[in-house]
Amino acid sequence: MTCPMMTKWTLVFFIVFSFHISSAQNKTPDAFLGYKLGSRFTYHHQIVDYVKELASVNKDRVRLVQYGSSYEGRPLMLAIISAAENMADLENIRTSHLKSLKMLEGTPTGKTPPIVWLSYNIHGNEAVSAHASMQVMYELLNKDNKLTQDLLKNTVVILDPCLNPDGFERYTQWYNRVQNAVPDVTPFALEHDEPWPGGRFNHYLFDLNRDWAWQVQKETQARVAVYNQWMPHVHADFHEMGSSRSYYFPPAARPFHQYITGWQREFNEIIGENCRRYFDKNNWTYFTRYNYDLFYPSYGDTWPTFNGAIGVTYEQGGGGRAGLAIERKSEKDTLKLSDRSERHFATSMATLEAVSSQKDRIVKEFIKYHEEAVSSPAGNFKTYVIKAEGNEGRLSAFGEWLSRQGFVYGRAGKNSNAKGTELSTATEHTIKIEANDLVISAFQPKSNLIRVLFESKPVLEDSVTYDLTSWGVSYLFGLKSFGLKEKLLPVNIQAATVVNNTSAVSPYAYLANWSSVADAAFLAELLKRKILVRTSNVPFEMNGVQFAAGTLVITKRGNGEKNFDYLVTSLAGKHHVKLTSVHTGFVSSGADFGSDYVPVLKSPKIVTLAGEGINPTAMGAIWHFFEQQIQYPLTLVNGDKLVTLPWSEIDVLILPDGKYEQILTEKVMEHLQAWIRSGGKLIVMEKAAEMFVNKPGFSLTRKGYDRTKENTFKKFGDKERSEASESSPGSMYNVTLDATHPLAFGCGKDYFTLVRDAYDIGFLKEGWNVGYLKEGGYKAGFVGSKINEKLKNTLVMGVQEIGQGQVVYLLDDPLFRGMLYDGKILFSNAVFR
Repeated sequence: MTCPMMTKWTLVFFIVFSFHISSAQNKTPDAFLGYKLGSRFTYHHQIVDYVKELASVNKDRVRLVQYGSSYEGRPLMLAIISAAENMADLENIRTSHLKSLKMLEGTPTGKTPPIVWLSYNIHGNEAVSAHASMQVMYELLNKDNKLTQDLLKNTVVILDPCLNPDGFERYTQWYNRVQNAVPDVTPFALEHDEPWPGGRFNHYLFDLNRDWAWQVQKETQARVAVYNQWMPHVHADFHEMGSSRSYYFPPAARPFHQYITGWQREFNEIIGENCRRYFDKNNWTYFTRYNYDLFYPSYGDTWPTFNGAIGVTYEQGGGGRAGLAIERKSEKDTLKLSDRSERHFATSMATLEAVSSQKDRIVKEFIKYHEEAVSSPAGNFKTYVIKAEGNEGRLSAFGEWLSRQGFVYGRAGKNSNAKGTELSTATEHTIKIEANDLVISAFQPKSNLIRVLFESKPVLEDSVTYDLTSWGVSYLFGLKSFGLKEKLLPVNIQAATVVNNTSAVSPYAYLANWSSVADAAFLAELLKRKILVRTSNVPFEMNGVQFAAGTLVITKRGNGEKNFDYLVTSLAGKHHVKLTSVHTGFVSSGADFGSDYVPVLKSPKIVTLAGEGINPTAMGAIWHFFEQQIQYPLTLVNGDKLVTLPWSEIDVLILPDGKYEQILTEKVMEHLQAWIRSGGKLIVMEKAAEMFVNKPGFSLTRKGYDRTKENTFKKFGDKERSEASESSPGSMYNVTLDATHPLAFGCGKDYFTLVRDAYDIGFLKEGWNVGYLKEGGYKAGFVGSKINEKLKNTLVMGVQEIGQGQVVYLLDDPLFRGMLYDGKILFSNAVFR
């Protein structure tokens, strides 16, 4: 006979126990997926669903945020994770933290735990890290894991499982289609031979890990916007490298940027020491202090570093080629996806442990970093002044970029004089500050990031570096910029809204300046709307007003629509373009509007090449420029289809950087030359030009270089430095422009370019040498001693007329990473003029 009392208590115990199990039990990744994590590649939507599953079961310890979406519409997600008591006070923690940094008004309330942001899979085909993020999130929420539960009491963790979902899915879908039932570990097997363009990049084939500072892509813009709302103390970025390599973790390699603080260097060492414990215990191989430096400010470790955080990179061997498993004869092992995931999990935990162990000092040093920036900013310049000079379109784009960075800025508000150093020339002189000029005070929380991004000649402690060595925004935006040693506070005056009213009497023509990307977008939409647009190829004057060459002339003649005035003025307003209405086609100096010097601009059919042999990022920059920046149709064509193209339907053909030996066959070259002679325009970019050097009918010639002067007896130990002596990893040069040529219209007095290779191309004997490097063109950055000669008196951009058509040679990519503002204007000239 059963005791009633015992039955009652047994039932109560069962109910309580069942509730405890159901509330505390999270599905492991294996249980949720239905297969062992790392035994196959998981799709992005499955990772998102798992993150949502854990968030729904642990509402007291997780807050899920969708901070944006990719170009292909996939969600960009953050899981904010901490102990329940921290989560209950989360918004106060966030706002109090920002108040302590002087980024919000008010007095901090309560103690802020360190905020650690873990970023996985910014390179899509480095797909292990998104898988590792699932294990990391599970263990952080595993109540039986004492280590992680203690960590969450001391930290707030922001976990982004996949920063580049489009690239990740491109790789994952491809791999899952081609993999063998049993993974083929043979390195040359199909499943280790990812096709063009690879999953590394986002939809527009941009490298998102090099976009932190420039924020050209929507994924970056969305991420940085939420980053600025949290300002984490530590940012860890998880990557993969070649499959033959082991694992990299801090300390970082030299060069360190000179503005990285002693504390940031010290904590770099602390994290490395913590990682070593895990790796040594498991007998895993690794390396430190090599290859991955902390210099160029647009990476996932450096951009956060210049925001005061501890920024670190982790690199696991395997990215893009290892698949589920690959044989490594040099290591005498088989590298598996599960192995790679395990190591990223270990460094994730090591990072959190290091932060927890130094939690008080991390917060203290972070506050100190920003308080000093506000009260006594480091560096020579206390104020930056950007001259307006009528460049409202360009200035507007620059202002948007400043806002995305989180910088405080405004207008001068009144006229004054001051001594300032022109950043592009490093010369000091008295400048006239006008009311409409932009003013950026260094007395603000992000002062150090401002200082780094504005510096025109960064100090490089070591010539062997991973990326660009020059980037000053005065070069990139083509705006006259000054650094002042005195403090000048801006006045927050909003930029005037452009209003173009339709006059009672319809004008003879509307005139629009040509000096900004907004002007190019305006032209593109006019052409799409079948509006006839002319351009003046010479400067002219009307009613005492000077107009530069390149000015758009939109005449009533040829545009007979009844709503012509409304359409033109409304489109100008949409693109923030200021119009000048005139009531005659006669000019007081220059060329009248019916002159041959004021030709009609055609609405061209534009084709660019994609596919094997084409540099994905170069092609992607072109694609993004047309679709997202000026919204003009672009047709993408595989290079192997060139021979079958209907050439008569194409006006402009763009050859991005790439290897063209298999694309520009003899038969294709015959079609190409006939098409150019009949009126086609060919735009040849970077290494695509190699196919035209010394070819009959084309004017490109090699300058030649005397290699007998080189030392043929090199030391193997000097290999890395010897290679550096033949490189130019992104040095800044001032290009000498023929400002009278339409290719240079709107680019201003100074055109700067990032030199990443030795052009070594002579001046065109038949054609126009529009842009070239002279001996004094160097401005900043590292240039190897052995390529100096190749960069003297060398062509950068030129135009050759062949029959009725043209070839435009762009030996430097003006759209590189979307960084060069004047490059976009020059490229628009190449296409439309």
